[in-house]
Amino acid sequence: MRCDTLWTRARLATCAGDGLGLIEQGCVAASDGTIVYAGPVADAPVLDPVQRIDCAGRWITPGLIDCHTHLVHGGDRSHEFELRLAGASYEEIARAGGGIVSTMEATRAASEDALVASALPRLDALIAEGVTTVEIKSGYGLDTATEVRMLRAARRLGVERPVRVATTFLGAHALPPEYAGDADGYIAMLCDVLLSQVAAAGLADAVDAFCEGIGFSLAQTERIFRAAAAHGLPVKLHAEQLSNLHGAALAAQYAAISADHLEYLDDAGVAAMARAGTVATLLPGAYYFVRETKLPPIAALRAAGVPIALATDCNPGTSPLTSLLLTMNMGATLFGLTVDECLLGVTRNGAQALGLADRIGTLEAGKACDLAIWDIERPAELVYRMGFNPLHARIWSGQ
Repeated sequence: MRCDTLWTRARLATCAGDGLGLIEQGCVAASDGTIVYAGPVADAPVLDPVQRIDCAGRWITPGLIDCHTHLVHGGDRSHEFELRLAGASYEEIARAGGGIVSTMEATRAASEDALVASALPRLDALIAEGVTTVEIKSGYGLDTATEVRMLRAARRLGVERPVRVATTFLGAHALPPEYAGDADGYIAMLCDVLLSQVAAAGLADAVDAFCEGIGFSLAQTERIFRAAAAHGLPVKLHAEQLSNLHGAALAAQYAAISADHLEYLDDAGVAAMARAGTVATLLPGAYYFVRETKLPPIAALRAAGVPIALATDCNPGTSPLTSLLLTMNMGATLFGLTVDECLLGVTRNGAQALGLADRIGTLEAGKACDLAIWDIERPAELVYRMGFNPLHARIWSGQ
C-alpha cells in the first residue's frame, strides 16, 4: 500500500475500542491527511511510504481536543480575581456589573484583528501541548455586530494556525444592559435575527446557552434550542453549574451533543443524558478557580455510561487556563477520574462532544491524521505530571 508517511517503532494509545487501546509495537500510516492504518506492526499491510519516521519507542495518541473554550474575547478580569480572593462570590460580582458583562464591554471595543491577535497566544499554548482541535464560543458580544465579529475571529484562528476550529454561537450567555429587564425580548432578538444571520453566514457549528439563575431560564433556553433546530444546528448547554435548573435534561430532549459543567446535575438529568447519548463535559479549571465545593456526580455518570469529556473552559473570568495537560491532572485529582477517563476525555469523548467522532479522536483508518507524539514511558505521565510538557511532535492532518 502506497502512503505519504509511515510512523514506525511507536507505541500507540489508539483510544479506540475498550479503554485506551494500547499497542506496544505499533505503526501509523497516512495519505492525504487521513490515517490509512493504525495498529500492530505484525498486522500491518505491506506499506510503501514516501516518508518514514522512526518514533524510537515514543507513544502516539490522537491529537488532543479542547471541546469547550472561550478563547476569543477582549480584556481580562484579574481585578475580579482579587475581589473573589477578598470574599466576593461569582454571583455577587456578576450582579454588580462585573462578570460576563465586563468582558462584553472590552470585546465590543475590540476590532476583529485585535480579537485574533489577543487569542493567538492562548491558542498557541494549547497547540504546544498537542491540541489539534479546539472549540471556540462567542458570547462576549451580546449584540449582532460583535457576536458575528467574534465568530469570524474564531474562524480566522483556524487559518492563522494549523488547527481545527469548531465554532459555537453562545449569544445566550448573559443579558446585555440594553435589554435590562427584558430577557424575553433579548432571546427573541437572538432567535429571530442574530441566529439567522450567523447560520446564513455559516459561522457556527453549534449553538449553546447559559441556563442558570444568573443566565437564562429553562423556557428561554428551550426557545434557543428550537431556533437552532430550525437552522439545522446541534445544541450544547452550560448546565447545572451553580444550581439545578434541570437544563441537562432539557438539553437531552433536544439531542444535545454535550451538557457542560454539571456540578449540580441530579439523577434524572444523568438518566436523560444517557438515553440521548449526550456527553458530559467536565470543566475542572472553573471548579478550581471559583473554589466550588459541589462535585459533579462522577459515579452516577459512570454507572449510566454517559461519556465524559474534559476541557479547559479557557475564559477570562472563571477559568483562565490554557493547559489541557493540567486540565487532565485536575480531572484526576479534583474529580477522581482515572487515567483512562482523562485521556479519553480529551480525545475520543472530546470529539463526540463536538459531533466530530466520525472524523477525529481516535487512531483509526479513515480518521484525520491528527497525532500527538510524546516523550513518555507510559500514558499515565500525561495525567500525573504538572507544569511539564513532554510533547515531541504534533501532527495535524498528516503534516
